[in-house]
Amino acid sequence: MSAYLLEWLSLLGRWLHLVAGIAWIGSSFFFIWLNNHLLTPANTADSERGVAGESWMVHGGAFYHAQKYRTAPAALPDSLHWFYWEAYTTFLSGLFLLCLMYYAQAEVYLIDPRVMPLSKPVAIALGVGFIAGGWLIYDAICRSSLGRNVRATGVVIAMLLGLAAWSLCHVFSGRGAFIEFGAMIGSIMVANVFFVIIPGQRKLVKALLESRTPDPEDGRRGSLRSTHNTFLTLPVLFTMTSNHYAITYGARYNWLVLIALSIAGAAIRIYFVRRHSQHDRTSPLPLVLAAAVFAVLIVTLMPAASTTATAIQHSNADDFARVQHIVQQRCTTCHSPTPTQPGFVAPPKGVELDTPDKILVHLAAMQQQLTTRAMPVGNLTGMTDDERADVLDWMQRGAPH
Repeated sequence: MSAYLLEWLSLLGRWLHLVAGIAWIGSSFFFIWLNNHLLTPANTADSERGVAGESWMVHGGAFYHAQKYRTAPAALPDSLHWFYWEAYTTFLSGLFLLCLMYYAQAEVYLIDPRVMPLSKPVAIALGVGFIAGGWLIYDAICRSSLGRNVRATGVVIAMLLGLAAWSLCHVFSGRGAFIEFGAMIGSIMVANVFFVIIPGQRKLVKALLESRTPDPEDGRRGSLRSTHNTFLTLPVLFTMTSNHYAITYGARYNWLVLIALSIAGAAIRIYFVRRHSQHDRTSPLPLVLAAAVFAVLIVTLMPAASTTATAIQHSNADDFARVQHIVQQRCTTCHSPTPTQPGFVAPPKGVELDTPDKILVHLAAMQQQLTTRAMPVGNLTGMTDDERADVLDWMQRGAPH
C-alpha cells in the first residue's frame, strides 16, 4: 500500500471515527443528563399510566417534553427510536484505524524493543488479547454476585484497569500502550451496548408486543452498563488524542501518567453526573481531585529548561557539526520535505530538520521529544543512548553554534 493512499485512509478513518464518537458520546451524555433531571409528573394521570418522571426543555426556539416510564408504556408506539449505530460505527472506525496504523505498522507505532522485543505477529496477538480479555473479565465481574454491589464493582474494575495500564506500558511502546488502553475501554463500552443494553431493550419491546409485563431486571442491567460507559468516556477521549502528546506516553513512568489522567477524567465526569442530579448541593471534591492530579502531573513531568537558538551565541562549530550529523542520520528520514522512511509522505507535524537553521528553530520541541524518548518513533533509525545524550547535552549547554 502506497504511503499516499495510507495517508488518505488514515484521514478519512479518523474523520469518521471522530464524527461517530461525537454522535455516540453526545447521545450518551444527553440521556444521563435527562435521567438526572426528571421530576415527578405534574399530571397524576401520567403517573397512573406508568410515567416515573418528566422533564421540560427549551432548545433551538422550541419546547420539548420528555417522559420516562417506570418499566414500559402499556402499548408500543408506532415510531420508536433506537440508539446504537453511533456506538457500532465508532467501534468499527476505531478498529479500522487500529489495524491500519498500529497493527499494520506495528514495528513503527506498537513495538518498542527497549520496552519488550516483540515480533510483529506476537505484538498484534497481544494487542488483540488485551482488548478481548478486557471485555471478558469486565463482563464476568458484572454478571457475578459482586456485580450487584455498584460501589464494590466500580472499585474492582478501577483496580483492574490500573493493572492493565501498567501491563500495557511494560509490553508496548508508550504511544501504542495508551492507544491499546483506550481501545480496550472503548471496546468494553461498545460490547456493553451490543451484548447487554440493546438485547435488554429488545426483550422489553418483545414483552410489550406479546402483551407480557416486561422484566425490570433487563432495564436495571442496561442502566448499570450505561452508567459505567459514561464514567469511562473521558479517559477514552484522552487516549484518542494522547498520540499527539509525548510528554504523557513518553514519560519514564508513563503507566502512572495514564492511570492518573484516567482518574482525573473519571472524576470530572462523576462531578457533572452528580451536578445534574444534585444541582447546587454538589460537592466540588471530584473537581478538586482532578485539578490536583493535573497540577501534580504538570510539575512532575516538567522537562529541563528549554533553550532557544539565541540563548548562547558562542561559536562551537565542532559541537554543532556533530549534532547535525546525528540528526541527519536519525531524524531526517522522517523530518524532511521528502521523507524517505516508508509510511511517511510528509514530515510529522510539519517539523523539518534537514538544515542547520531548521534544527535551531525546533530546539524546544526536539528537547522534549528526545527527553521523553518519544522520538525517533519506535527508534526505527536506531538512535543510540550516547547519541541521544550528546544532543541533549548540547541543548543543555545552550545549543552553541
